[in-house]
Order: sequence, then C-alpha cells, then structure tokens
Amino acid sequence: MLASTRILLIIGGGIAAYKALDLIRRLRERGAAVTPVLTRAGAEFVTPLSVSALAGQKVYGDLFDLTDEAEMGHIELSRSADLIVVAPATADLMAKMATGQADDLASTLLLATDTDVLLAPAMNVRMWEHPATQRNIAVLRADGIGMVGPNSGDMACGEYGPGRMAEPLEIVAAVEDKLAAGPLAGKRIVVTSGPTHEPIDPVRYIANRSSGAQGTAIARALAALGAEVVFVSGPADTPPPGGVEVVRVQSARDMLAAVEGALPVDAAVFAAAVADWRVKSASDRKLKKTQGALPVLEFEENPDILATVAQRETHRPRLVVGFAAETDDVIDNATAKRARKGCDWIVANDVRPETGIMGGTDNAVTLITADGAEAWPRMTKVEVAARLAQRVAEALA
Repeated sequence: MLASTRILLIIGGGIAAYKALDLIRRLRERGAAVTPVLTRAGAEFVTPLSVSALAGQKVYGDLFDLTDEAEMGHIELSRSADLIVVAPATADLMAKMATGQADDLASTLLLATDTDVLLAPAMNVRMWEHPATQRNIAVLRADGIGMVGPNSGDMACGEYGPGRMAEPLEIVAAVEDKLAAGPLAGKRIVVTSGPTHEPIDPVRYIANRSSGAQGTAIARALAALGAEVVFVSGPADTPPPGGVEVVRVQSARDMLAAVEGALPVDAAVFAAAVADWRVKSASDRKLKKTQGALPVLEFEENPDILATVAQRETHRPRLVVGFAAETDDVIDNATAKRARKGCDWIVANDVRPETGIMGGTDNAVTLITADGAEAWPRMTKVEVAARLAQRVAEALA
C-alpha cells in the first residue's frame, strides 16, 4: 500500500494521457497523495479540471506562476514528493531529461529534483525504436531513472509494436516496488528466463524443456526486495511477473540484443536455457518431406550471452550470475564453467529426467562462487529464488 506517500505526477502530451486519470484514482485508492503537473501538450488531451477533481489537488502547469515562484515553488515541488512519476513520458520529455533542458515546468522539476523518477514511456513505435530515442533511454537509465513499459500493441495511429503506455495498475505496481524499503531499492537487475527457439523453417524450431518457472520466480523475488528488474524472457510457459519490465524474445541472438540494450545494470542473472546452436541457414519456406531422404541441417554456435556480459570491459555488472543445467559431474562442470565464462557465481543443478527439475516446481541447486561450492537442500523454485535474491542483495550492499 502507499498510505501517506506523496507522488508528483507529470502528465505529458500524448493520447495515453487519458490513462493518467485512472492512474490518479488507483494511486489515491491505495492512500497516496497525488500532486499533478500538466504540461501544455498534456492539457490538449485531458483538462485541468478533470485532473484536479480526481487528484483533489491544484494542478500545476506554468513555470512562471508568480504566486508559487515567489517562494521558488518549482524547487519545493520537485523535492517534496517521495517519487516523481511521468505518465505518459513522451519522446520529447525524455529527450529534454537526457539533455538537461529546462524550458517548462515539467522539465525544470525533473532537472531540479533529488527525488527518484519513474517514467512510463508512450509514443509511436517508430519514435520508440528511433536511434535518438534509444540513445536517450540509455542515458536516462545510466542516470538511475526507472521505467515501466512500454508495452507492445495496437497504436492509436494504427501501427503495432512497442510504445503503448503501461496500464495504470502496472504503473501502480512499479510505484509500490520503487518505494519499497527493500535492500535492493535503487538497484537495476536484468534477469533472463525461459527457453530460446531457433528456427529451422517458418513452422519448426529447436527448443528445450525449460518452463521459465525459475527465472520468473527470481525476477519476482528481486523485485520484492526493491530492485528495478528487466525481465528478458524467451517463449516460456510461465507468465511473467508483474511490476517488472518485460522484454519478450525468441532466439539466442534476440536475447543477447535485449540484454545488451538493458545495460548498464547492477547485476545480471542468466537463468534462461539458451540454445547452444542454431541452424546455419534456416529455410524461409517449410521443408517438405521427401520419400527416402532426410533433410541435412548444418549448425553453427549461438552467441554466449553469459560470457559476453561477464567479460565486458565496459558496463560489466558488479555481479554476474550464470546457471549450469548438468546431467553428470554437476559440481566439476559448473566450477569449470564459472572459470571459463568469467562470471561471479554459477547456480548449478542436476536436470536428469528422473530429478523432475526441468519443467517441475522444485529445484536442488549448488551455488558455485570464488569461495567454493555451497549445496542447498531441495526446495521449491520460489524458495530458491528468495534465497538467491537475498544473496544478491548482500553482495550488492
């Protein structure tokens, strides 16, 4: 709950501004006080009267309001809140933040604040994917700015893709996580999960039995301790957790690109079961069955995501955690893997079919660190996640 918390809500100019009205209502239901700032463009989509009525507060919009500025009101506004939420955060607002501009009340508040900021981006898919926007996002993340969304879906402009503002309840969950007084508050962590699918042709692919349950549980446990989590998931059976940034991918190359796009982070936990190989030349047409002949598939190695991140010279996370799913010589193989990949920890488990671990609800792991091997008793994947999240918090303290 958000009882007695103070939220400064900046409403940017975009069609998604209508969701800010429901967001105000949802925040107030949970006990938060909401002070609204409506940009000039935002006022083209929602009226100051409707915003004020829902917030039960005066709406601020003009930097040069003489009554407020006589006492440097923009400075007071920027620092009296427990959290600043920008919803919708337009491409223009994020560009101003990334470059330090302050030409209206919203951008001045964001530049003058020492309070945590949470953005809910919303824009056309092409604007979101534009290199300039992506550069700005990288700058903002490096500055410690939190983000929730955007989601993928149909746009008001008729296009489809990432750029839809997160739903009000998603933003509320992110606000609750951001304000949680957990040991990982202020930390940004990327978690990979699930299998990857490597195409053979448009209807067939190479995959594995990973359900994504362990990675999902880890992401949820880290978020519960206050971390801002980027959850990069292959096509898993287990639904992603709430209150985290979800990036859906298919192949190993997709997953590597998503992970590198999430950097810099404080920690990276690679729980995904990434395919080691892919078909060298996947067919763009369905391979037909030929009587008396079998198709010949030539394979090549997929990128090694764990080693790539663990061995980075720049933006290497302080803590890199890999997983080793083994069927024999579990400890020896996992120990060798840790040294070979250059990561800090390896979480090793025995995934022989008779253990029921791959795709099951339980896990039995051994944590391999520089200090040696620490065997954990068999427990649920949720319990493994909670224990690992606590160890991550201790390492990042």
